[in-house]
Amino acid sequence: QVQLVESGGGLVQAGGSLRLSCTLSRKSFNINTMGWYRQAPGNEREFIASVTSDRTTNYADSVKGRFTISRDYAKNTAYLQMNSLKPEDTAVYYCKYSGFIGTFWGQGTQVTVSS
Repeated sequence: QVQLVESGGGLVQAGGSLRLSCTLSRKSFNINTMGWYRQAPGNEREFIASVTSDRTTNYADSVKGRFTISRDYAKNTAYLQMNSLKPEDTAVYYCKYSGFIGTFWGQGTQVTVSS
C-alpha cells in the first residue's frame, strides 16, 4: 500500500505561480510513474503531467511550456511547478502513483486562480 500526500495548493492571481508537492509514504519501486491530474467542477478528471522512474516526462498540451513536473527520489516526492497560471487552471489537483504494486491516488489539493 502506498499513500500520497499533496500540498502546495492555494489561491493565486492570474499570471502567478504555485508549486505542488506529492510525497509517498514509502520508497518507490524501481519502475513506476508519478503523475498529476486535475478536475474542475462539472468536468472529468484530466491528465496534466507525468514523470517515470527514468525521468521521462509527458505533458498535456494545455500546460506545455507553463508547468514542469519533477521528482526528488531522496525525498520520495514529486513536484509540479505551475507558472503563468490562468483562471481555467482552477481545479482540484490530484497526484497519482502507478507501479508494480498498483495504482494509488492522493486526496487532492485545491488550486484557485483569480482573474
